[in-house]
Amino acid sequence: MLDNREKNQQIQPEPEGYAMASLRPKFFNEFTGQQKTLDRLLIMTNAAKNRGEPLNHLLFNGPPGLGKTTLALILGNEMDSAVKITSGPVIEKASDLAGLLTSLNRNDILFIDEIHRLPKTVEEYLYPAMEDFRIDIMIDQGPNARSIRLDIPKFTLVGATTRTGLLSSPLRSRFTLQTRLDYYNLKDLTQIVLRSAALLSMDIEPSAAIEIAKRSRGTPRIANSLLSFARDYTRSALDMLEIDEHGLDEMDKKILSCIAINYHGGPVGVNTLAIAVGEETHTIEEVYEPYLIQEGYIKRTSQGQVIENKALTAIGLPINRNLQGEFIIN
Repeated sequence: MLDNREKNQQIQPEPEGYAMASLRPKFFNEFTGQQKTLDRLLIMTNAAKNRGEPLNHLLFNGPPGLGKTTLALILGNEMDSAVKITSGPVIEKASDLAGLLTSLNRNDILFIDEIHRLPKTVEEYLYPAMEDFRIDIMIDQGPNARSIRLDIPKFTLVGATTRTGLLSSPLRSRFTLQTRLDYYNLKDLTQIVLRSAALLSMDIEPSAAIEIAKRSRGTPRIANSLLSFARDYTRSALDMLEIDEHGLDEMDKKILSCIAINYHGGPVGVNTLAIAVGEETHTIEEVYEPYLIQEGYIKRTSQGQVIENKALTAIGLPINRNLQGEFIIN
């Protein structure tokens, strides 16, 4: 018979390939960064262990690639619990959710990525499951329709979202802990690169690790991808990918140049910007805009995006504005 930890290892997916998945930290003491979130999770896991109860429900939010799935898997290892992973778009009907919930064992962790994309009808089935550990299933239709109540084992729901604002208030309020994952600083990213290089049996100079960290947009997933690509050709490989020392790639520069040159520094609406650079609006909002705003390259106003002087320097344009703050091309 398999114990929980073995079951946990069996059901963890390897979406990024074996080499990349093997870089995931397995326990809290292996995880770098996100200290506030880690402190909260340590308190919760220790309390749950002392009570002999499952963890309370958790919600992770923040940009992609910062460790939401990794933290869910770490929680499973720390709690010696199995982790089942799915995503909001996959759960199309209430019966899909019912199948997942009834397959759980006590103390299991159900991780739902992109939980903001759950259909509304499915979401409502989660409420009694999260609060009372039961679900009500409708059998048959018309005059023969009847409801059957099913008890489910006590479990932990861990939700992950890149767009907290799209979560309904009733669902959001049912999570005991809601915590945000932020972009990583250069020091933490460098440590992650050095750790990953050691796991991959790669010899890497600290200066090369810093070079990769600088170009990783504050995101461990990108850092590990760049490390895997670069291997023995660190600087030239990154230049080949057109990622500069600020972490700006070709599309970042295209966005910044478009705002600066086509729209005189802004403001320009995100829908207009997306059309101008040939990218989907939601991709601009979820992938590019958060990093550019947080790093001070653009700012968001009620009229749209406005370029900052830091961005002009990064893309090699002079800081030349008129009295209205518009960028002027000589």
